[in-house]
Formats: sequence, C-alpha cells, structure tokens
Amino acid sequence: MLLSRLAAAIALIAISSAAPAPSAHALHEKRDVPAADWVKGARIESDAILPMRIGLTQTNLEKGYDYLMEVSDPESDKYGKYWSMEEVHDIFAPPKKTVRAVREWLASSGIHGSRVIQSDNNGWLAFDATVDEAERLLKAEFYEHEHKHSGNVRVGCDEQEIPYHVPKHIQEHIDYVTPGIKLTPVVKRSVKVKRESSFATKPTGRTSKPPGNDDPQYMAPSAANLPPDLRGCGLNITPPCIKALYEIPDATLKSPGNSLGLYEQGSYFNKKDVDSFFAEYAPYVPQGTFPVPQLIDGANYSVSLNSSFNSGEANIDIDMAYSLIYPQTVTLYQTDDQIYEPEEVATTNLFNTFLDALDGSYCNYTAFGETGDDPSIDPIYPDPAPGGYKGQRQCGVYKPTNVISASYGQAEADLPIKYSKRQCNEFMKLGLQGHSILVASGDYGVSSFPGDGDADGCLGPDGIIFNPQYPSNCPYITSVGGTMLYPNQTVYTPESVMHVNLSGTAQNFTSSGGFSNYYAQPDYQQAAVAKYFAEANPPYPYYSEFSVNVNKTKGIYNRIGRGYPDVAANGAKFRAYTSGVDYYWYGTSLASPLFASVLTLINEERFKAGKGPVGFVNPTLYKNPDVLNDITNGTNVGCGSEGFHAAKGWDPATGLGTPNYPRMLELFMSLA
Repeated sequence: MLLSRLAAAIALIAISSAAPAPSAHALHEKRDVPAADWVKGARIESDAILPMRIGLTQTNLEKGYDYLMEVSDPESDKYGKYWSMEEVHDIFAPPKKTVRAVREWLASSGIHGSRVIQSDNNGWLAFDATVDEAERLLKAEFYEHEHKHSGNVRVGCDEQEIPYHVPKHIQEHIDYVTPGIKLTPVVKRSVKVKRESSFATKPTGRTSKPPGNDDPQYMAPSAANLPPDLRGCGLNITPPCIKALYEIPDATLKSPGNSLGLYEQGSYFNKKDVDSFFAEYAPYVPQGTFPVPQLIDGANYSVSLNSSFNSGEANIDIDMAYSLIYPQTVTLYQTDDQIYEPEEVATTNLFNTFLDALDGSYCNYTAFGETGDDPSIDPIYPDPAPGGYKGQRQCGVYKPTNVISASYGQAEADLPIKYSKRQCNEFMKLGLQGHSILVASGDYGVSSFPGDGDADGCLGPDGIIFNPQYPSNCPYITSVGGTMLYPNQTVYTPESVMHVNLSGTAQNFTSSGGFSNYYAQPDYQQAAVAKYFAEANPPYPYYSEFSVNVNKTKGIYNRIGRGYPDVAANGAKFRAYTSGVDYYWYGTSLASPLFASVLTLINEERFKAGKGPVGFVNPTLYKNPDVLNDITNGTNVGCGSEGFHAAKGWDPATGLGTPNYPRMLELFMSLA
C-alpha cells in the first residue's frame, strides 16, 4: 500500500539533507496532439500527494511472436509444448540491472529506498511523492484534467508545453511514468463521479429482428427430401442446421478443465430465455443448464426477463455454445459492476479488467508505454458510485479456459496504439500457454458502426477511408467473420458473405474485414494475403504505412496491415429468445462462439487421445486452408464502396472460410 500523506511528509523531513545529483534529462514522452476528451485545468498544489509509478522496460517482447510460433507452428519441433504462466512471466520480466539503475536514480534524487515498492513481477516501482518532488524529479509541471463528458478529474503533466523528462543514462530502462501524459487520480481529493446513463450505443457484434413475414415453416424447393429439421435452414438457422452445415457430430465428451469460456461486457443473460431456447431448439440440453460463473469486479450473473441489461448478446452466446458442446460446460467471464458495464458498451473500453482477472501480473506490468489499467479508459475500483463494486480490482483470480470467445469490438482508432498493443501482447502470452482466443470481426464491412469515425463509421475528411476493427487487428487472436445461406439454399449448398439489410443504421449489416493501421501482416498470413492481392486485385487506392494520417493520405486501406478475419462461420437468421420473444439474430457475434465450439470439440478428442489443447490455431490453419470451406461469393460493403469481395483462398471478408469439422479434426489429431 502506498504511503499516506503524513508518512510521506515524515520521510521528506528525514531525507531533506540529501542533495540530488545533477543529471542531464531528456524528453521521454509527448503526445503529438492533446488528448481530445480531457481539458487541462489548474496546476496542482505543490504539497498534494501523487501516487507515482515507473514502468520498467520489459525484456524479450520483440521475441514474443517467435516464441509463439515455436509452440503454434505445426512444422515446429516444439509444437504444443506450451509454457507455464511462471515461465511466461520470467522471460519478459525486466532484468536486475534495470531495477537497480532506476532505484539508484530515485535515491540520488531524494526518494529514499524505504519509500519505494516493487511489484511482484518486477514490472514497476511505485512511491508516493509531493507534486513538488515529482516536478523536480521529472522536470515537468502537473495539472488537473477534467473529462468533457463524465466530469472525472485526473492529474497529469502539461503534455504539450512541459512534458516529463528522465535522465538520459536511465532512459533505456524506463518504459513509462505515471502520472505523465497518462492521467491518474489525485490522492488528496475526493472527486465526485458523474455518470451518464446511456445504453448500448456501441454495438456488441450482433443485432436482431422479431419474427415478421418470414415463414418459420419455409422450405426451399431443393430441401424437400431433407430431414424435417433441415428443410428451413435458408430462413431459420438452428443447432441442427449448424451441425449439418459443418458436419459437427453430437457431443458426448466432457473432459475435466475443458469448459468453453465466454467473455461478456454490458449484456447479461436471462435464465428463462436460455431455457426457452433449449426447449425449442436444443431439447437435449436439460432445463436449468447455465454457465459456470466467473464474475469479475462486481459483475452480476444474470438479470430478470425484462431488464434493460437483457439485450440478447449473452443469451445467444450461451445458446450457441451449449447447443454444440453439451455435456461440456460453458464458463461465463462477466466483467465489471452494473455502473460501469452499460457505459463501457457506449464508450472506449474493452478487455483490461478481464485480462487482469486471468493474469495477476497484467494488473501492473508495463509494455508499450502502458502500466496497468488506464484510469482515463478503464474502470477504477473500488467504485465510488452508489451501488458500485467496493472491493479491490481482481487480479489473477481465475484460470483461463482452453478456448475463449468474445463477441465485442470497436474501431482500432478508438484506442491509443500503446494501450491496444499492451492488450495484444497479453493475448500472445495466453497463446504461449496454449489458450485459443477468438473474437467476432464486426458487422459493418470495411467501416465501423455508424458514428464511430464519421456518421457512417468511416475515416478521413471525405468519409471514404476504411476503418479497421480491434481486437481483430491483433495478430495473436483468431478473428471470425460471418457467412449466411440465402432463402432458397440448403445446408448442402455453399454459403456467402453475411450481408443483410436490417434497416435503420444496419442497412448494410455485413461481415467486417480489412487491414490494420496498427499491426503488420504476421508471417503466417503473408503468402495468403499476397495471393489475394495478386488474384482478386481490389480496385482501390491504398497506402503502405502505419499510424497513417487519414486527413492527408490518398489511399483508403493499408496494403501492409494485418489482414482479418482469419476464418468465418454462419452469422445470420439464428433463432433465439430475448425477453421472452423468439427473434432472428444476426452478426459475427454468432460466428465466434460457433467456431470456438468447434475448437472445444476438437480439444475433447485430443484430450481423449492424451494430447494437449490446440492453442493458437492461426499458423496451422493458414498452412492447411483445405480443412475449411472456402467462401467465394459476396462482399462486405462500406464507406461508399463495395468493400472486399470474397475470393478463392483467403479474403478480407470471410478469411480462410468456415469450419469443416471432419477435416479439421483429422488435421489436429495428426499433430503432436
């Protein structure tokens, strides 16, 4: 626990005779443009107490990709030889010389060693300091900053005129200092938090419509000779349709420790809705079959039938997973209290408290200039709001499941690049330990959802630049796009890119895909992407740079960026209940838990044979694309364009294609 103001004052008296050694300082960090949502206010009083944290430079982060390929590439001698969590922590921890150098600098500057706390993973050093001490230490000035929308007050340095500096001789050892240009609360004050009550303006990767003129008993002419439960799949996707599409057998195995994990944020499930789905569409799942709760930072488990929090997302994820993997269980990773959750769906925030709960070191370790959660983005616990979670942030309290699906995302431009890279790095660490992380690619084609960017979800002054999605842009996860059957098709005809008109802001509701402006194409997909460009030759001007200035570039997508999605699965016309109504559901948020269920079933067979989990599957799938059903029809429109067309092989609409369970099983069973 950091020192109190009184204790810090006593310590100051004790070391007042210590004279800081002169040292040449260098600018350590500065924003190119001011933070858009934070307004600089008054300068902080010199005797206010700041909780200082210095993130220490990690080692071997540049080798993370190579380490992951060693255990994930099917041609590697080390395939499947996953690391323990302790091995992962040790390989990336700062070296002892880094810790020693920074401690010596603090001591020479008057910060006695007894005041400095070191994290368990050696990732950071923390101490309390007066503003006067901090300003002398960092050659900076500290000011209040108030958030334009929430009224939250944070403290940070003057990021434009007088940003912070550190001595040149230790600059290589320091990744980041807070408060700096990253803002933190002021310990001295009790800030009243003003909360907005807006709900779900950021889509969660799905949408729905109630039953209308579509005939639930519809049968395509070509389906007349099919079994009754497969005749209407062109208009009504149900578990029997999905199993037939991808040749998925009825599940019978339940290996210990192989529960399928579902990440949920801002949407809760309702027990009656889930039971109604089982009764109608998956009667082999017993009534009362609900997920194993792993609730994070005050999250609720379920809500009442007519609750505004029963928005359907959690229901359909649970419905999809249980209908394919039962008798295996589903584990629910529900994040954050009910004060933060609805805001998070409407604002910029994903995954940090979830990753904190899976990996205790993630709570505080430093990477890419980010140390721990970002208080300007992430929830702060204890939550001072009435009804908020009053406990401490939960760090390392749950073991990750072998496969985790998340049906949430947003534009990569919404998040600071260092913030997203730190998260992406954590997905790499989970992959090293043998975990498969799957995410929905999104539902607005080459754009983001309306209003995320310009009114149409696009970038640039003319609104024509494609807007790539996060976390699909991260090369360490498996991004899942969406496909669909047309009304006159059956489960034995090829699918197309999911593309439907759901009216309003979802008139072009289609599988998201494109190329990142933050991340380069990983080696495992370069050949597939090059083949797409050579053969499909998308007719748009492009640029080849990262962190592009969208106000000046003449291109509309990044030719050298990480391409997504990696794979796809059905994401249209799924029947499920919400608030007691049987809806048609659409979106890649259906596709992600579907593909995750396939991997969970394959893991069951591998465990039965004495093998380990499949882990990070991208390298294996890109080297063996024939185990997937290639999608060659359709396009993912957006930003005034036709987007990217599906093509033979990988494409930025449906990736490598949809699962072919028998072929995938044969491949993964052949590996060590």
